Amino acid sequence: MAHCSYSKFSHLLKLTTANLNKPTLLRTGRDIQHAPQRCKYFIRFHKTSGSERSLQERQKQHMARGLPKQKPIAGVKQVIVVASGKGGVGKSTTAVNLALGLTANDPSKTVGILDADVYGPSVPKLMSLKGNPELTDNNLMRPLMNFGIPCMSMGFLVEDVAPIVWRGLMVMSAIEKLLRQVDWGLLDYLVIDMPPGTGDVQLSITQNVPIAGAVIVSTPQDIALLDARRGAEMFRKVNVPVLGIVQNMSVFQCPKCNHQTHIFGADGARALADTLGVQVLGDIPLHLSIREMSDRGQPVVVSSPDSPEAEAYRKVATAVVQRLEELSG
Repeated sequence: MAHCSYSKFSHLLKLTTANLNKPTLLRTGRDIQHAPQRCKYFIRFHKTSGSERSLQERQKQHMARGLPKQKPIAGVKQVIVVASGKGGVGKSTTAVNLALGLTANDPSKTVGILDADVYGPSVPKLMSLKGNPELTDNNLMRPLMNFGIPCMSMGFLVEDVAPIVWRGLMVMSAIEKLLRQVDWGLLDYLVIDMPPGTGDVQLSITQNVPIAGAVIVSTPQDIALLDARRGAEMFRKVNVPVLGIVQNMSVFQCPKCNHQTHIFGADGARALADTLGVQVLGDIPLHLSIREMSDRGQPVVVSSPDSPEAEAYRKVATAVVQRLEELSG
């Protein structure tokens, strides 16, 4: 069985993006000018004597022609994206435990994880997976599997400490291949661990794939909530339902005296949820076992299934399924 290595994957991406650097003709009004092919749908409108509203409608119509048509991922029923406005809030840990929580709550459901953070993949470490994915007879990458969850990540194609030094076009092509050139089999849910922020990867995924809903992860800290709100607003702009907010690291309980301390503030995510008109999907405590088990590649939902921490993630998974049923009902 052939394996897909980083060098093969990178070479394929370069071939795919090579034509994007060639100039092409782009018509703007009465002028014709050279522009990159990736901008071929961008049309500049000159102000006319018509109303501003009419101009905006024409712009929307022309821009809509340039947006890619959404195409479902083969074999995947529903796609759930887990996002945050900034890094360091526990998004990847939440995504992994959410996927495991979905299967723990209903073993009949099949769930996969896609690590879309090309520059900083975390899923291989969290899921204790290493190695190159095998290639099927159809030249599709076969996900690596652990805890019954198929996973795909850029981290499987590079060394642990190797940096990914790619420009935007290469990243977009990589995301496309991680979405389309993977043999996911039949999945009820594909959980996508998004990179932090509101950039090219987020737009590429939401414009190319039908998303059932977005889960926003944030700590209660004001500075994290600012970026979390930006992330939620971005999904609304691209017509992706926001399922709700997970308030991560909500409270720290001393393991010796059981005193609770709100290190990052209290109920900040709940206030944001009220502002956005969405619900809080759950509170995840700041607990030593979550960090230790994550670092060992043994997520708390499978390593300590009877713990309060695992129960918190399963409650989030239950709330996510309920919201999906509400949206589809």
